Amino acid sequence: MKQIAVVILNWNGCHHLARFLPSVMAHSALADIIVADNASTDNSINYVKHHYPQIEIIRLEQNYGFAEGYNRALKNLPHPFFVLLNSDVELTAEWLNPMLVMMETDDRIAAIQPKILSYTHRSYFEYAGAAGGYLDRYGYAFCRGRLFDTIEKDEGQYDDEREIFWASGCALFIRSHIYREAGGLDADLFAHFEEIDLCWRIKRMGYKVMYNPHSVVYHLGGGTLSAQSSYKTFLNFRNNLAVLYKNTPSPRIWGILAVRLLADALAGIGYLSKGQIKNCFAIIKAHWRFFLHIRSWHSKRAKNTPRIQSLTGQYHLSIVKTYFYDKKKYFSLLNQRDHLD
Repeated sequence: MKQIAVVILNWNGCHHLARFLPSVMAHSALADIIVADNASTDNSINYVKHHYPQIEIIRLEQNYGFAEGYNRALKNLPHPFFVLLNSDVELTAEWLNPMLVMMETDDRIAAIQPKILSYTHRSYFEYAGAAGGYLDRYGYAFCRGRLFDTIEKDEGQYDDEREIFWASGCALFIRSHIYREAGGLDADLFAHFEEIDLCWRIKRMGYKVMYNPHSVVYHLGGGTLSAQSSYKTFLNFRNNLAVLYKNTPSPRIWGILAVRLLADALAGIGYLSKGQIKNCFAIIKAHWRFFLHIRSWHSKRAKNTPRIQSLTGQYHLSIVKTYFYDKKKYFSLLNQRDHLD
């Protein structure tokens, strides 16, 4: 057994496996490679068995989604480190070693994200993770290298190792005992925002989440749900509210939720103005489902007792105002000294 288990969660992604597994096999000598299959109905299992018999396959009996799918896949693995790797990620030589070395320098480092570049526009950062994730006071997620739809070209401007708020789930390197101590991914989220929730809980436990620019991967993105999917809109808005409610300390939570309700209403109006009626109704449904299950979210909130108060990577202003009103389109323009832990 090797120290690291690279676990690829798959659902009807045979085309991604055929495209990206070659780089996984070529550049992951430090790890055991495992494909966990969420009850695919395509040829995924047969493809892996035929072309890569050395890969371990974990067959799940139904589609549990990203969160619970990974929880079940990782449950009995004995490795000290896990890498949660999307099926649409191309790896580079020595991508694992810099993160493993970083882990070994500090026991308080719980999770690490590599530099994530776009598979289709290879000199630019990728939307979902870029050079490390951050969160503003109202729960809006953004990254070094990506604020909303402004995606920066990688010119080495973010080649420093640093602590971040959240690490992207597309290539998440994490200590297995901390993953389990934190309770794993929240299955009720199904998919989207689940890695932000996990990182937030980990940071509240006193651990650090890091970005390592010396490890580079290329992410295609949108492999399961497209950006235009109304179901993806529903998951993003509902899960964002749930993660905020679970993790934001009292008494700030109610004021923050009030602002988010107004902001989400404006987002719904924006969708309507573009003729995207399904996305507008997805926001309404997201709010309805959040409040319908608020007792469940509240029980999880009660368990999140922080050991620390400072959360490096939080932006204390509104990134929406900073981006749209103040016209600061790049991470480097944020007033980091005063407003960014």
